[in-house]
Amino acid sequence: MNKKIIFFVIGVAVALALLIQLVPYGRNHSNPPVMQEPNWDSQTTRDLAKRACFDCHSNETVWPWYSNIAPVSWLVQRDTMEGRSKLNFSEWVNGSEQLRETDEIYEVIQEGEMPPPFYLPLHPEANLTEAEKQTLIKGLQNTLQ
Repeated sequence: MNKKIIFFVIGVAVALALLIQLVPYGRNHSNPPVMQEPNWDSQTTRDLAKRACFDCHSNETVWPWYSNIAPVSWLVQRDTMEGRSKLNFSEWVNGSEQLRETDEIYEVIQEGEMPPPFYLPLHPEANLTEAEKQTLIKGLQNTLQ
């Protein structure tokens, strides 16, 4: 009897995992066009921002393989849309709301909140050294002034 229940529960779980793949949300991996970027102070600043920030904070997202598998695709889509809404280096307008948040940008980089720790295991290139963090912060300060 117990084996039947276990097999039934496993079967239901597998069926649900397969069924949620039919939900299309999170699989539209088109990127909007790049409208305007900040006037970067150096190529180094842009390169560091691209490595650590652009997947969520630009229209140049590189969608990973797991962004095609629900329910992870839902989380990736939500995080990317939320990141773009807060700070988007591809839709930069001087004097915009984004510029009012510059102190927070520096703070979250300095404190290791960005990129988020859960992002780094699958994106080791985004893991900045302390020296790279300082270079990025200084470069962003020069860029966003």
